[in-house]
Amino acid sequence: MKDDNGIREPMVLLDNVELKLESEAGPVNILKGINLEISAGETVSVVGPSGSGKTSMMMLIGGLEKQTGGRVAVGGQDLTTLNEDGLARFRRDNVGIVFQNFHLVPTMNALENVAIPAELARLDNAFDRARDALGAVGLGHRTSHYPGQLSGGEQQRVALARAIVDGPKLLLADEPTGNLDAKTGDAVIELLFSLRADHGATLILITHNPAIAEKCGRVIELIDGLIGSDGNVA
Repeated sequence: MKDDNGIREPMVLLDNVELKLESEAGPVNILKGINLEISAGETVSVVGPSGSGKTSMMMLIGGLEKQTGGRVAVGGQDLTTLNEDGLARFRRDNVGIVFQNFHLVPTMNALENVAIPAELARLDNAFDRARDALGAVGLGHRTSHYPGQLSGGEQQRVALARAIVDGPKLLLADEPTGNLDAKTGDAVIELLFSLRADHGATLILITHNPAIAEKCGRVIELIDGLIGSDGNVA
């Protein structure tokens, strides 16, 4: 994306971003001044110890949390200026998210779960899009099954289909293999990268697995709310 002067803007820009939350013990500084640029189409893994701020940073990028200092911009949109309704529209139009715990609606079948973003975006043929997305993840034969009737790997593939159904510019994945066995997790990761390539999306992936992290073109390490290292994978 280019600005009015023809200069290409990063897909993700964090400018001295801070996140401070209140707790019973007092304020907690989670992010302490993050500066980061991610270009469109990059694949970036975010690693670091538990509590280092990885998920919090992803929540800010996805418009699910508001920073308490600095500026967050995604796709040229300054999220700092948006209210809750504006952030919801931003997520609807730009972001697909895959969580460790799937976050499927248990009372909806696979097809209905995947159609949710397309319906919210008021896209034509939402259920046809959802059917195509389930076919892309190898679950075209499971459209009428409910989450409780699916294995963990199948539920995560439904979540992947939901994340890409309306062609997001940005894919966020927070430990997407955390609840899966190694073989199933490897298959889900391969599928995630394949879908990202098909859609040309920027991918930001949180993982504790070094092998998964190195599948990305770039690895960012967070330590105690700050970027400890940031480098391209050889």
